[in-house]
Amino acid sequence: MLKLLLIGIKDLKIVFRDRAALIMMLLAPFLLTFGMGLVTGRFSGSSSGISDIPVVIVNQDEGELGKALVDVFNSEELAELVEPVSGSEPEAARRLVEEDEVAAVIIIPAGFTDSVIPQREDFATGGANSDDAVKIEIHVNPTRPTSAGIVKSIVDEYLSRIEEGRIGGETAIIQMLASGRITPDMAEAAGEEMGQRLQDSPTDDALAIALITSTAAGEEVEFDILAYIAPGMALLFLMYTVSHGGRSILAEKSQGTLPRLLVSPTTSAQILGGKVFGIFLTGAAQMFILIGSTSLLFQLKWGDPLAVVALVLAAVFGATGWGMLITALARTPSQVGSIGSAVMLIFGILGGSFINLEQMPPIVQTLSRITPNSWALDGFTTLALGGTLTHLSASVTALLTMGLILFVSSVALFGRKNLVQK
Repeated sequence: MLKLLLIGIKDLKIVFRDRAALIMMLLAPFLLTFGMGLVTGRFSGSSSGISDIPVVIVNQDEGELGKALVDVFNSEELAELVEPVSGSEPEAARRLVEEDEVAAVIIIPAGFTDSVIPQREDFATGGANSDDAVKIEIHVNPTRPTSAGIVKSIVDEYLSRIEEGRIGGETAIIQMLASGRITPDMAEAAGEEMGQRLQDSPTDDALAIALITSTAAGEEVEFDILAYIAPGMALLFLMYTVSHGGRSILAEKSQGTLPRLLVSPTTSAQILGGKVFGIFLTGAAQMFILIGSTSLLFQLKWGDPLAVVALVLAAVFGATGWGMLITALARTPSQVGSIGSAVMLIFGILGGSFINLEQMPPIVQTLSRITPNSWALDGFTTLALGGTLTHLSASVTALLTMGLILFVSSVALFGRKNLVQK
């Protein structure tokens, strides 16, 4: 274990003596974060977060559920975040998106409420068919991906609450029918009562959308656009760091350093483990330095410190797994550099470092889950909105699982013979 630690610390020191590597690891992501902060207006005004997102709502539904969604956007909780305007013509509203006048348009079609509320005949067939529900249309502005993503998230949250209430009520009635507690005739009356309750519920606490505006300590929290940009840039260049570390392994192999180490009382597992530990330490140091510098210079709040540390270590572990796999598959240090640079850019695009994934096709959103960028960026966004360590279980588990699978695969490819041979 001591030799593994010594090898890792030695590699960390070597990297931090390399000026070119430091520029790519620290200066490049820092300057890109600063530049994108200027472009988005983060440093140009007194406001440090997203506010007054322009959105047009065209409500053609005469039922309570359509009206309730309009009320959500006009609620006090969202007063500073969105600036909703009512519209009457869907085509006119869509043109506002095309002309970059608004971030998004929400069209609530006629019959939305009636399609969601179960009718009497639905219980005769075992419940309503959700495929028959009239769908709400959301037209987003591709030039405002973050704002449009927030609007879409609000609508998705509202619809999920409505669906939970509908399915829960139907399930309860069907179970009572199956147990004989009520008769089919009584089910019709129960269905009507449940439908009425669902129409009235958007004004109740059960379906109210709670926007997190403060932490447990009472500090006000508002989403800072830099809280999305800074992690995106840091994670982008994290992939450069892990591939740079992998390149050093093949460079020492070609120079004969690794075979000479094996002559000493050092096993190949200790050597490979020490190298991997060095890559991990370098990636973690890079992330913590960038987090510290943006916190001090940009007053960026990353969130709960313990959760940030856990997420950083998990993200670095996942990225290190990819770095080792690239190294195991490459033959020369130059190949690691070329492949690593390509993977860095591809993962940056797929992982959301350049554009919000909400604006990408579903297949791209699915592919993004192979990248550590996507999982880690989800976690950092959650923390920026007031989340804690308990809210990061999915992201941290996925990153640790990813790193473990990739590391095991790398060990299988990169054994003792490969280390010794030039």
